[in-house]
Amino acid sequence: MARLSKPGMRVAERDEFPHLAGVLVRAFEADPFHRWLFPDDGSRPRRQRKLFERVLAIYDRHGVIYTTEDASGVALWDPPRDGGPSLLELLSFVVRVLPVFGARAPKIAQGMAPLSSLHPDEPHWYLSILGTDPDRQRGGVGSALLQPILEHCDEDGTPAYLEASHLENVPYYERFGFEVVAPLAMPAGGPVVYRMKREPVARS
Repeated sequence: MARLSKPGMRVAERDEFPHLAGVLVRAFEADPFHRWLFPDDGSRPRRQRKLFERVLAIYDRHGVIYTTEDASGVALWDPPRDGGPSLLELLSFVVRVLPVFGARAPKIAQGMAPLSSLHPDEPHWYLSILGTDPDRQRGGVGSALLQPILEHCDEDGTPAYLEASHLENVPYYERFGFEVVAPLAMPAGGPVVYRMKREPVARS
């Protein structure tokens, strides 16, 4: 599995996962997708933390978790491979994550199921989650976690793909060369998720 080491970006250590889960809770506090996942204001932070802890554990086995030197941001990437996630990986994700949503699990599963089937057909780097501690936002943390992977994509001729869960984030990713493929509305009046793809830039 591809693991890169670049200035400003490093692979996260397991003992940092609780801290990084906290970073993600704070980063996604006002995110409309997460407010749809967890509509109750009182229980949202606790459920978010449980969700992120489980997703970090999954990506520790089946993906790559990058952070910055000061652990103020975190990016969960799936490196390119043929065939996409295995059945075992998908089942592991469902079994570990869906219980976090309680009675809303069937609705969440209905909304999220298409996301896994709409990835590009060719091998690609998939950015599952990118979050920065609010007090470090607009300070280049996100760029430090994006740019090295995207440079690697250009060197290898590999696309990158993500889902932006907030319309305000679309212009941010467009700065790095991502383009909206298509929006996807979550069920029962849920938010719109913007599927975005970046083609590799040919280097002369």
